[in-house]
Amino acid sequence: MSEMTERNRTRSPEGEIEPPVQTRKAVKRGGGDPATRGRTTIADGVVEKIAGMAARDVVGVHAMGSGLSRTFGAVRDRVPGGTKAVTRGVKVEVGEVQTALDLEIVVEYGVAIVDVAQAVRENVIAAVERMTGLEVVEVNIAVSDVKLPDEEDEEPESRLQ
Repeated sequence: MSEMTERNRTRSPEGEIEPPVQTRKAVKRGGGDPATRGRTTIADGVVEKIAGMAARDVVGVHAMGSGLSRTFGAVRDRVPGGTKAVTRGVKVEVGEVQTALDLEIVVEYGVAIVDVAQAVRENVIAAVERMTGLEVVEVNIAVSDVKLPDEEDEEPESRLQ
């Protein structure tokens, strides 16, 4: 046996030369990055819910949607088993990698509407992009009303006790 071969082999505690250990190469199965092995689709409703929650989190936003949609939504919310419509006032278009959103908001009286709109836009973009991975190409905001301090909410009184 050559001197080179003996140097590459390990010796047992008794000094005997042991055969080289066979190691297996890591085999990459499936051909490629796991992220490329399939397709993820995100429904419009998912993006609507994320955007609705993110918009409502902004200080100065009183409600979402037009007066009529808020009135119908308030009635629907009071029906036993009904859930609060977080998508009220939110419309989206979702593509494969991009999305565009239209929001309709009601602001509190006294706030700077431009600042509230900018904060809503930033919060919605951050939340949607972080949670979905979609690129938000635009967020259009329509301010449909201002909630005055002495106005009551447009929710009808419940007849249920």
